[in-house]
Amino acid sequence: MWLLVGRGSRTMTCFHLAQSLFLASASHSSYTFISKPFHSFNNHLPQLSSVFLHPIANSATFAFCSKPGRELRTVSPKSMSNPDSISYLTQRQAAEIDETLMGPLGFSVDQLMELAGLSVAAAIAEVYKLSEHNRVLAICGPGNNGGDGLVAARHLHHFGYKPVICYPKRTPKPLYDGLVTQLESLSVPFISVEDLPLDLSEDFDIIVPQDLLLMVWFKCLFLYGIMMEHVKKTPAIVSVDIPSGWHVEEGDIGGEGIKPDMLVSLTAPKLCAKQFSGPHHFLGGRFVPPLIAEKYKLHLPSYSGTSMCVRIGKPPKIDVSALRENYISPEFLEEDVESDPINQFRKWFEEAVGAGLKEPNAMALSTAGKNGKVSSRMVLLKGFDENGFVWFTNYESRKAHELSENPHASLLFYWDGLNRQVRVEGSVQKVSEEESEQYFHSRPRGSQIGAIVSKQSTVVPGRNVLYELYKDLEEKYSDGSVIPKPKYWGGYRLKPELFEFWQGQKSRLHDRLSYSPEETNGGRVWKIERLAP
Repeated sequence: MWLLVGRGSRTMTCFHLAQSLFLASASHSSYTFISKPFHSFNNHLPQLSSVFLHPIANSATFAFCSKPGRELRTVSPKSMSNPDSISYLTQRQAAEIDETLMGPLGFSVDQLMELAGLSVAAAIAEVYKLSEHNRVLAICGPGNNGGDGLVAARHLHHFGYKPVICYPKRTPKPLYDGLVTQLESLSVPFISVEDLPLDLSEDFDIIVPQDLLLMVWFKCLFLYGIMMEHVKKTPAIVSVDIPSGWHVEEGDIGGEGIKPDMLVSLTAPKLCAKQFSGPHHFLGGRFVPPLIAEKYKLHLPSYSGTSMCVRIGKPPKIDVSALRENYISPEFLEEDVESDPINQFRKWFEEAVGAGLKEPNAMALSTAGKNGKVSSRMVLLKGFDENGFVWFTNYESRKAHELSENPHASLLFYWDGLNRQVRVEGSVQKVSEEESEQYFHSRPRGSQIGAIVSKQSTVVPGRNVLYELYKDLEEKYSDGSVIPKPKYWGGYRLKPELFEFWQGQKSRLHDRLSYSPEETNGGRVWKIERLAP
């Protein structure tokens, strides 16, 4: 068992009752956060005899950290890179780059801090799924590093996480006062060291430590909890740029530093990052201009799209059978749905668009020929109304041949961000030539040429053949003349005969409501039934 009893001018003392007891030294005498004992910690203290006291090096304080092998969300990387091919900065280079950014290149401290904090929040959101790891403790020290943590906490709040800030030694400057005010205006709670729980894992899923001595304190509490069997699991540790206790270049000298699960390097990885052995290493701070990249011969992974972070190295190996999602969604009840499934689909589709989901009109189209073998592929919905769902394709493709033999199909929409699926089954027929012609000429000219070039589903000797055909046609129609729609290209319309709306729920008790047509009083109405998940 551990007891953090006091603080000398340069020493914190911990007592251990087991095989031996340890003394951990801390060199930062300016902190006073252990001037009085934890009330939650103090309540569980045993009576100890001084005969058990025995000092050792301060590595004992850092002996306990997050356990490897934690079940985490593993994501498809935005851009995977070989860590050995990436540039790493020395301490001097990192300082020079900061000076250049904030000097001739015109960046201000608050701009860089904002980009850094956003990158950290984005990296956390990439790996730690909101439904499983939403409670975040940001341990913020003084200065810029603490500012990064405050900014990250604000963005995590907007992402839907529940951050809590421990910020005992605040920097008395307007920039940091403003960051605190922003968080307070969002009702993000601040917690004192004294009020931290004994077992942090009971209240937090993720810890972002940016203060070395606070982490010493946390580790003493954590070890005490282990000995007392209070701690059932360990929170994920996320370090920013340089893990607490690490040297910028030499890394974790003597094994005394934090062992984080995630490291978010900023600008470019520092030399110490070569020692990082955790499962998740990301690069953030998307603000390196070509001038700096060329001067320091930086080789960095490219960011994808609008992403503010990029993974370095391969994601960890995972147990596929252990991948699962415990959905959290509002209830989907019969009394709340539209009586017409087209109207219900329109409502959900508009919500998917409003949520900013990528390609909400993407749908899996499943078809089968006369042999009964089913094939599926993703296509894009291009229109829907009471007459059905429309998409366009090559009439000589595999799906077209199967539809000519069996004019029935199934559509599946999956909107991950909303925990929703919609399945639609029905008969299929071609749209009119006029409708196909109108849509074809509404497409970008490049897409029109691509439709002519691609003899869909046929074998081609190489990609270069497609490029050559494309270039020939691009030159042919470079005068802006009308590109004729090929006869083998057009649209299909699926006329719905069955709908199923699916909403993910906890413990696999999902909501499933089906719509099927039935005749009532000489008219056609939709019957709504709940299906077992």
